[in-house]
Amino acid sequence: MDADRDAVPDDVAALKKALAAERAKGLEIAAELAVARAKSSEHEALIAQQKLQIAKLKHQIYGQRSERSARLIEQLALTFEELEADATEDELAAERAVAKTTTVRGFTRKRAERQTFPEHLPRERLVIDGPTACECCGSNRLRKFGEDVTRTLEVVPRQWKVIETVREKFSCRDCEKISQPPAPFHAIARGWAGPSLLAMIMFEKFGQHQPLNRQAERYALEGVPIALSTMADAVGAVCASLDPLLRLVEAHVMAAERLHADDTTVPVLAKGKTDTGRCWIYARDDRPFGGADPPAAMFYYSRDRKGEHPQVHLARYAGILQADAYDGYNQLYLAGRQPGPIREAACWSHGRRPFFAMADIEENARRKGAGKKEIPLSPIAIEVVRRIDALFEIERSINGKSTEERLQVRQTLSRPLVGDLQVYMREQLAKLSRGHDLAKAFNYILKRWASFTLFLEDGRVCLSNNAAERGLRGIALGRKSWLFCGSDRGGRRAAAMYSLIVTAKMNGVDPQAWLADVLARIAAHPAHRLDELLPWNWTPASTFSARAA
Repeated sequence: MDADRDAVPDDVAALKKALAAERAKGLEIAAELAVARAKSSEHEALIAQQKLQIAKLKHQIYGQRSERSARLIEQLALTFEELEADATEDELAAERAVAKTTTVRGFTRKRAERQTFPEHLPRERLVIDGPTACECCGSNRLRKFGEDVTRTLEVVPRQWKVIETVREKFSCRDCEKISQPPAPFHAIARGWAGPSLLAMIMFEKFGQHQPLNRQAERYALEGVPIALSTMADAVGAVCASLDPLLRLVEAHVMAAERLHADDTTVPVLAKGKTDTGRCWIYARDDRPFGGADPPAAMFYYSRDRKGEHPQVHLARYAGILQADAYDGYNQLYLAGRQPGPIREAACWSHGRRPFFAMADIEENARRKGAGKKEIPLSPIAIEVVRRIDALFEIERSINGKSTEERLQVRQTLSRPLVGDLQVYMREQLAKLSRGHDLAKAFNYILKRWASFTLFLEDGRVCLSNNAAERGLRGIALGRKSWLFCGSDRGGRRAAAMYSLIVTAKMNGVDPQAWLADVLARIAAHPAHRLDELLPWNWTPASTFSARAA
């Protein structure tokens, strides 16, 4: 029987028929394989999507459970993007393969329901001309009884235009006096750029970390060459125009009952090299303890990290300072300081970090899977991390509540845990050598125990300094793009714009839209009403005009 099956026909017609049958069979096998590959890709993309959603929900509900949680979410998002693209490619390949056969069943992906488009977007209706005669009988007696509408989201590329502001002149026939309307106010001298263009340049440079030379190259490709010197001149003029608002933001930040402080490195161009400057942040955010005052952030620049800089920044401040254990802050905590004492509130995230480095079980699992050498884990460090995480778990349950409610919960739930943690740390410290890494981590907390436990006495104090670190995140990411500041004055300009942009983001305001509106109004705005232009008080000019009407 096998011999009969393997026998090759002698005549050409039979050979052609057998060849056609084999080709059809090959196409069917290829189609089935393509469909199977598309289904597999769909399942992988779906799993990646579910993992990403679970990670985001956990992050939203429980907060940052580990030092790498935010980075892991980004990695999951990237994995999902790639798998989703792979699934679409495999689906299209399966459709092409199935189209060549008649026996293989087609494959359609089960996509999630598409979100409806926002109602505020304008609609453009494109009507395809209908038939003029019946396709069946040829009659032209047609009547409309319905329609099908397919909606697609489209974007109009950036459009450039020149606005010509005309001021007509009139002369009096009786006295020959010439009359003319006054020239409009401009955000910068000579008014070569409109407020929207200025806002885009500023936000791209300081908010999206795109240096002016890269912006100039992109604008030239769009047919609008703008000299680099002209754009740099605009940056200086805009910073000068916004300085009054910056002073109001600074006054608001320094009037806070509690501040978050931190700093990060900023490369600064020097002769033949780059020096390492510092960018300091002081963030006011009363939302964790139910404060009604709006959040804001103030940035400062310095060429080095000497302690004299925070002492100058906070020369007129008195209150609570949440910061790390930088020695430059020590002079601020002296009892006889004027205008008043500053109470130190330590950051449990900083205290937890060295223990976490010796207790990262997940990192070891990843290293083991990649065939790399595992990190030695410490059972003591794992226990300390577990106890500190229990404190953060309590804090998440009282976030946003009043100071009294927070303090009551802390006294009831957190204080016993903190007391047990102190006893455990001292017991383990007595068993370790002085130079052991765990001993250094223990001493970091125990030597500053009063600062670490201040949250048990004051409901305004947070457990971590994450508010300041979030404000500095943009600078840390942007360093890879803008590489360095051109000068010390450039560093100060950057700090000023970071203050305004980050403050706008903290108040849920689009920084570019806010800058465009403020630059259009600030020159003619009364000085005694400048607070109306601050991000937390800001009302767009179009909305304000509509309300007035």
